[in-house]
Order: sequence, then structure tokens, then C-alpha cells
Amino acid sequence: MAGVPFRSKSAIMTGRCAWSLIALSIGRTAGKAADGPELQDLVGARKPLRGERMDEVIPAELSPYTTFTETEWARLRADTPMTLTAEEVRRLQSLNDPVSLAQVESIYLPLSRLLSFYVEAMQGVHLATKKFLGTNSNKVPYIIGVAGSVAVGKSTTARLLQALLARWPASPKVDLVTTDGFLYPNAVLEREGLMRRKGFPDSYDLPELLHFLSDIKAGRRNVRAPVYSHFYYDVMPGQSIFIDRPDILIVEGLNVLQTSKLPRDGKAVPYVSDFFDFSVYIDAEIPILHDWYVQRFMRLRETAFRDEGSYFHKYSKVTDKEAMDIANDLWTNINLENLSENILPTRPRADLILTKAVNHSIERVALRKI
Repeated sequence: MAGVPFRSKSAIMTGRCAWSLIALSIGRTAGKAADGPELQDLVGARKPLRGERMDEVIPAELSPYTTFTETEWARLRADTPMTLTAEEVRRLQSLNDPVSLAQVESIYLPLSRLLSFYVEAMQGVHLATKKFLGTNSNKVPYIIGVAGSVAVGKSTTARLLQALLARWPASPKVDLVTTDGFLYPNAVLEREGLMRRKGFPDSYDLPELLHFLSDIKAGRRNVRAPVYSHFYYDVMPGQSIFIDRPDILIVEGLNVLQTSKLPRDGKAVPYVSDFFDFSVYIDAEIPILHDWYVQRFMRLRETAFRDEGSYFHKYSKVTDKEAMDIANDLWTNINLENLSENILPTRPRADLILTKAVNHSIERVALRKI
């Protein structure tokens, strides 16, 4: 497969800032400052309440997304064949993140079809660019980012996509990398006092991650990525995987859609998401995420944590109540803070938002139209 050219994606204004821009625009059109009832009459919207998303209060025609129910989205599968068995789907799902064969058919097969169109279109753009420049550059992989909270099911989505895309008729080479491997080693985090901020943006070796993605987009051979172990809760010294010119690369991580403040001098500042051709955000209500995190912690306490070699073995020896208290503390004081400050604000930057219900099923799909 041919690749795609590098493209950058700017952040989307949300919340009250977006409201101010809409108000200013309409106010100028009407020849006055628009706000309050006047603006609501003009656009059919109202100011978002605290905690509400802008896309929950503005009319559909102003939203950058087209939203589908599961049934509506499933109709877009067309004749895309089901290439996974129920047993394969079971093996691909993560702990405490069940997914049914029916959901793969209704959600992931239409997504696979959409991506086949997108990849083909980007191949055409890449070929046109090479023709214009008169070059014969290396194949440029199509990169898909998968973002979302801890315990939301990013890994399940990433693995399902990898399996489905690899079984397209052309049999593309599809690789998967998680950003966990680009965390600083525990020794560094401990020295810098960042162990309780593991997973926050400042706990990652961002230059190394950007260098990795740059090499992938440049079509270089055998690009190294470090290996992370959830069992040891650390980057594994001396262990690596090598990504060798894939047709498609899936990059999964908490903060892959994040940006920072733009430089005042206008100099280019690369973000991880600048290397993405398509991005997916896995979403769920915060109380649901909290419950899933605690449930997963308690299940791990009865399984992996019991191994004496596990970093978290100490949690298998505490009482049930103590374990619940620990899980709630980890969620409230670490994961919720990271979600609220760094992960959730990036949701409007995604090309596709998959929203889950309490039973882990995807009940709503939002596809970016602009």
C-alpha cells in the first residue's frame, strides 16, 4: 500500500470560548453584540452549563460531528465481511472490557469500511504529491491514534482494529504500538517525584516518541519502540520492538491527542497527533469510568496481583475494604485528575468518538464532518 503525506491538525475551540466566537460572529452579522435570549433565538442554542459540552447545547447544524445511534451506524457496514470469529474477538478483548461479536459487526465493521475509503483517498493524495514534486519517496504509513481514559477500553478497540484492517483483501501490514513504552523508567520518575503522575503528559519521554513517529512517517526501516510491562509497572530495560514500514500503524495512549500552548513566535511545534491521519476517542461518563476502574483493580487483585513478582503484589494482601479504598484513591487523586486536565479536553480533536454505555457497549458514534 502507498502511504500518506504528513498533515497537521489544529485544536478545536470548545466550551465558553467557542460560545464567545459564535456570539461575536452572529452579533456582527446582526449589527449588535449578541448574547442571552437574542443569541439563543438566532442559533437555537444556549450557554453551556458547568460541566456540559458545547456539542450538547448547540444545534446539530453547528456541530462539527454527525452523530449516529448503533443501529444507524450499523447500516453503513454495507457488504463488509465479518473476518473474525467469536473466539478471536474474545481473545482480543481486555480484562473487564467485554465486547460481543454483534458489536464488532455493528460498530467496528462500518469503521473498517470507512477507514478503507480514507486510506485509499490518502494514497491518491500521496501519489499526487510525489508526482508534483517529481520524487520517488518511501511508502508513508497511515497512522491511526486511539485515545481515551484509563479503563475505557482503548486496548480492545486498538486490537480489534488491527485484526480487522489486517484482513482487508489487500492484506496490509498493520502494526500496533502503545505509548506506555515511552514513559520514563520508574527510576527517573521516582528521582523527579513523578511516580503519582505516571500517565500525565510530563511522565512521557516526548522527544523520543516524536522521533519514533517522525521516523515511521519518513518510511525508515526497523524503527525501535521501547517495551512496557504492566506486570512490572515499568519500561523494560534492553527490550524493544521494531516497526518495519507498516502500511498502517495504530498508536494507542492516554494523551495522544494532547497539545500545548502555541509558541508566540510562530515556530513549528510538533505534537503526537500531527502525525495521525485519523483519530478515535473512546468515551464514557466519568462515574462509569470510575466504576470500571475499581472493578478492574479488584479483579486484578484476585489474579495478576497475586503473583509475587508483580509490582502490585502488596495489594493482594490487604482486606477488601482496604483494596476498595486504595482503588478509589488512585482513581480520584491520580486518574480522574489526569482525565479532567489532560485527556477529556482533547476529545473534540478526534475524528471519531465512540461513546460507551455502562455495560461497555458502544451506544453512540460521532464522526467529524469538518
